[in-house]
Formats: sequence, structure tokens, C-alpha cells
Amino acid sequence: MLWAGFLFGLLGSFHCVGMCGAIALALPGAAGASVGRYLTGRALYNLGRISTYATLGGLAGLLGQGLRLAGVQQGLSVVSGVLILLLVLVPARYSQRPAAALGLGRPLAWVKTTLAGQYQRPSARALYATGLLNGLLPCGLVYLALAGALSAPGVAGAAAYMGCFGLGTLPLMLGLSLSGRLVPLAWRTRMRQAVPYTAGLLAVLFIVRGLGLGIPYLSPPLPAAAAPAPRQPLTVHYCH
Repeated sequence: MLWAGFLFGLLGSFHCVGMCGAIALALPGAAGASVGRYLTGRALYNLGRISTYATLGGLAGLLGQGLRLAGVQQGLSVVSGVLILLLVLVPARYSQRPAAALGLGRPLAWVKTTLAGQYQRPSARALYATGLLNGLLPCGLVYLALAGALSAPGVAGAAAYMGCFGLGTLPLMLGLSLSGRLVPLAWRTRMRQAVPYTAGLLAVLFIVRGLGLGIPYLSPPLPAAAAPAPRQPLTVHYCH
């Protein structure tokens, strides 16, 4: 399902433009920088975002692996789909509530303060750190992607899923950081409105996949329960 992560990131990047476009447009290091250094700085910023997404994906995969060990197998894909649908139905103004409910208010305050400090430095290291921290800011689109990563196969699979999601956002976000007029406002508005429908389609795919309907590649059949091993007859040893 890595392609699903990439496709969701690609279509959802219009949402990123609306929410984080101001940060990408105002990145430091433009004045007096050579073309190579300017491009490198923008690439490092986006690489920082993708690194954070992949790390968060690994954590989601660790949680998913724990649920599998607890006996939740293919049904985890259904759970992921239901979570995505719930996140779609929750209004955008509540996107910060999950973090607050988990007691992450103070860490997020630290992220915002540190991000503001890094934002004043034009060095390559600071631009990469800015991307890392930006990836930690509350974002409904990232929550949707993490809900999908929950059912990815293993920690590495979940990290790869979120990495592909980040790569999907790269073309538009990198282009935006290089040219603020890359996407007209009308297009951005329309594509942002399409994000919930894309997420809903992704949720349906996860649910169908978890139901094990026997559809090749889309909904593979559920693994048959292993038959119990036949009991061996009791062997009695005699002493002569």
C-alpha cells in the first residue's frame, strides 16, 4: 500500500500549501545566496519534513505491531479505515485536540518556540531542523496518513508508508518554496476541498482490504485458521 501513501501525499499537498505554505514561502537564506545553496536549503527543509513523517510512521508501525501481537490481524486495516473516516468527519478546528488529549501541550509549545528560533537562521542545518520541527506541528492531514500507516506491515513498512506520503507532498511544497505563485489561489482552494473525498476513498480501500473479500491485490482473503495438530497416541514404556 505504499502507492496509497504517495498518492494521498500528492493530492493532499494542496492542503499543505494552504496550511504550511506561509512557512515554505518565508524560509530564510534567500538573500545573497547562490542558486545552488538556495536550492539545497529548500531541499533540506523538505527532507526534514519527510524525515519526521517517516519517524512518526515508525512509531505508528510499532503500535500496530503491538496490536497484532495482541491478536488483531487483518482487522487492523479496517480499524485504520474507520479512524480515517472519523478524522475526515471531525471539523478542522479540532485538529489540535488529539495532541492535547494525549498530554502533548508542553512538547508542542517547545516545538513552536524552537521552530521560531531556527527560523531566524539561514544555515543548512537550521533549514533541515525547521523541516523536522514543522513535521511535528498538529496537522489533520498527517493524522489521516498516520491512521493508514497503523495497518502497514511492520515498523519499517509503516515508516516507508509515511516516507512515501512525504515524498508525495514534495513536488508541490518544494515548488512552492521556490516560487510563491506556482499554484493559483483558486486551484489551491479546489484541491483542498477535494482532500476529504480523497481521504474517504483511502479509508474505503483500507476497510475493503481488511474484510478479506478475496479480491486479488485489493482485498486478499483472510488467512485460514491453522488446524490443530493431531494428538499423538500415548506411548507407554515398559521396564524388563
